[in-house]
Amino acid sequence: MTTAAMPTAPQTADIHRGVSATVGDPSRETAARFWCPGPKLVRSIRDYQRHTSSPGPLSPLLRRLAVLRHRFWSVVSGADIPLNSKIGIGLLMVHPNGIVVSPGAEIGVNCLLLQQVTLGTGGKLPGLPILEGHVDVGAGAKILGGVRIGQHAKIGANAVVLCDVPPGATAVGVPARIIERG
Repeated sequence: MTTAAMPTAPQTADIHRGVSATVGDPSRETAARFWCPGPKLVRSIRDYQRHTSSPGPLSPLLRRLAVLRHRFWSVVSGADIPLNSKIGIGLLMVHPNGIVVSPGAEIGVNCLLLQQVTLGTGGKLPGLPILEGHVDVGAGAKILGGVRIGQHAKIGANAVVLCDVPPGATAVGVPARIIERG
């Protein structure tokens, strides 16, 4: 491949800016076919939250149905995401296997979580993580304690994040360190 055909840094950055960190894209949560555990799990959480806040006469029944669907898709995917999670629109979980989200952790709009990601407390580390909009978290990454991950940040595979990551930055390693700022 010639150097003329390779994307330059500004073009690559423009691709990442194409995904909003403030406006959720619900099409990212759409199941492409019946057997898509990630979108089905997110849909069951959203249905439960919608029926919990609606006063309709069928709401208790629909809420129970959402709980059953949530349990089914949680077992199928091996993911542990509570029904009362704070999840922004556009969460993408391509392979939801082993994803663990602690109650109280926040996930912003248009985030990407790959398999084996953990968002939670880290023993003696107080607080819970907050992912702002359009954060990509690599496979096996652990984000622990009361850290804030900025918009458009990237967390590398198997990283252990124990401190804040600024917007547009990339964090890798154990413990994670910032290797690139946006």
